[in-house]
Amino acid sequence: LGSSDTTPLFILGTGLFRKATGETDFLEEAVKKAMTWMDYQSPTDNVIVGQLPTSDWRDEQWVLGYGLYVNTIVHSYLRLFGQHEKAARLEGEMDKFTIIGGVKHRHVHEGLALRHKPYYATWSYKVLGDERFDLLGNSLAIFSGIASPSRARKMVSWIENESQALRDRGHLALDLPPVLLPFIRPQDPDWRVRYEQFNRPGEYHNGGIWPCVCGFYVAAVVAAGKFRLAEEKLAALTELVRRARVANVEYGFNEWFRAQDGTPRGEDWQTWSAAMYLYAATCVEERRTPFFDEIRGR
Repeated sequence: LGSSDTTPLFILGTGLFRKATGETDFLEEAVKKAMTWMDYQSPTDNVIVGQLPTSDWRDEQWVLGYGLYVNTIVHSYLRLFGQHEKAARLEGEMDKFTIIGGVKHRHVHEGLALRHKPYYATWSYKVLGDERFDLLGNSLAIFSGIASPSRARKMVSWIENESQALRDRGHLALDLPPVLLPFIRPQDPDWRVRYEQFNRPGEYHNGGIWPCVCGFYVAAVVAAGKFRLAEEKLAALTELVRRARVANVEYGFNEWFRAQDGTPRGEDWQTWSAAMYLYAATCVEERRTPFFDEIRGR
């Protein structure tokens, strides 16, 4: 409870703990209650989960309705707990196209797939949606198996090409992708006044560079079979996690960095930055994605 991603992450984390320890009934009663709670989070009673704005990890980002990131977590825990029929239904819902135009017909159900683009939309709800690229959600879509292997490879190529275009224009100083592409700018219809203070272009959730999310991206690159590229991105991430904003330490593991100049802007010593760096390093070293190889059915 409390936010749209805490319960899905609890279920997923418990499942991973069970796999790691062999305690197959760990927190069984709590997991059952959490699963029931998540069933009630689907407005259409068809597995795909809805959410309210700023209710997931992005406390300054507007995500309404069917968010990609949260539903990739739901898909992952359904596969992990052997609920494959429900996971397949969720994949089917997500693979429907977003609705374009101003009318939603009763027989048409919105999804997260985009026409003529390899990635999934950030969110979709009825005739509303956001076709920007969510790095965390799409990375999870790759290494949880929602994206097909061919789509995963195309998506990684798209990410690298778009990141290089940003570097060419002086909008990206690092060899790692931002969490959101393209940045939301003041002239865009989805710009919110509050963003000027807390979520400017290239900062925080509006295109900042988050080591935690980049760790997921490195894992996704491994899952896509692009091992040389994964090594390059891990090297860039290794350099990034050394930087600190305040602390005088060898590894700062800062929370997030400004895209345009690579300066650390978040808090130092962030556990999620360190944890996903270690996971990414393991993925690159072993050329596999622990736990998620099984979720993808590999």
